[in-house]
Parts: sequence; structure tokens; C-alpha cells
Amino acid sequence: MATIQKDKLSIIKKYYKQGYSVKDIAKIIDASNNATYYFFRKYNIERRNRIEARNLAYDRQDATFKLKKSLSNYEKELKIAGIMLYWGEGSKWDGEKIIDFANSDLGIIKVFLKFLRIVCGVKESKLRVYLYCYSNQKPVNLVDYWSKEIKISKKQFTKPYVRKDFNKNKVGKMKYGLIHIRYADRKLLDQMRIWIEECNKKLS
Repeated sequence: MATIQKDKLSIIKKYYKQGYSVKDIAKIIDASNNATYYFFRKYNIERRNRIEARNLAYDRQDATFKLKKSLSNYEKELKIAGIMLYWGEGSKWDGEKIIDFANSDLGIIKVFLKFLRIVCGVKESKLRVYLYCYSNQKPVNLVDYWSKEIKISKKQFTKPYVRKDFNKNKVGKMKYGLIHIRYADRKLLDQMRIWIEECNKKLS
């Protein structure tokens, strides 16, 4: 406890300004968790609630992507195209934590994936694909098609959604179904929102 009291100001700084958790601080100062928690109670140091603690822990995690800093003219155009596509077709609701872009057009999907891979520097193994199709289609064949065309392993495709209320009048529409390109990193979604807002201010 003497060590903890000696480091009082340092502990408070680490907790409030640097975002460390109580357990993180215990490890740093080589004290037990119980002793560190007791220190917080003794000096009435207000602790974060669960939501704040969870958000802070998430923010301190390393990003799984690496934005490319120096872009060629082609890559600058690709960045604009990716932002515009997501602005129009991507999921942006407040509770969302992942990049989720849906479309049935192969060309559009390829452009968006190029944007993710080249401009955003995403981790290939974290890409996920969700297939949406009708009951008159064969999901296995569609997964084969998309996997080959967009160069993402079939192992990275999640369980497809097969719509049962197929309408014969829609034969020929969405020939290869519709897919969602997903990437689970809230930091990338936050960056996408910043880019979209910047574009909105420039173009409005």
C-alpha cells in the first residue's frame, strides 16, 4: 500500500488522462488488484461505468488496417469512389460497429474491395462475405462464383440467407444473388464516417 500511496498522482494520471484500467495500473505498479481497488475506494477516486470502460478498452486496441498515406492519382480516384459507394450503399446506423457494404453488381463490389485493400490496407483474413439469394438459386454455386471473382476464400463466407418467398416474375434479377462485404473494425467505420462528412461539407 505504501507503494500505491507514493504513486498516487501517477495512478490518477494513468487512469484519467492515459485511459488505463485499474487492472492495468495494478500491473504497472506491481501491486495486487485488491490493493489497487482499495486505493481507489479509500481516496474516493471515481471510476468509469461499464460502457465507458468497454469503449475505452476498444479505443486502445490496435487498428487492424493501415491507411495508405501517399496516394497516386489512380488511388485518389479510388478513394473517392470507395467513399461515395459506401455513402450510398453502406450501413451507417449509429449502433453499427462494422463496415457493411451490400450490392449485387460485380463491378461495384470489385471497386469497393480495391478501395478496402489498397487505400484502407485492410487485413485480408478479416474480410467476411454474407450472401443473400432466393430459394430458386443454389447458394453453393453462388458462393463458388463470388469467391472466384472477388478472390476471397469460401471459408470467409458466413451462412447465406435464402429468401423463401420467391416470385417467378423476378426470374433473372440478382442472377448471382446479393452480397455484403463486411469488415469488423469500428475504427475503420469511424474513419469512413469522417470521410463521408468531409465530402458532404465540400459538396453540399
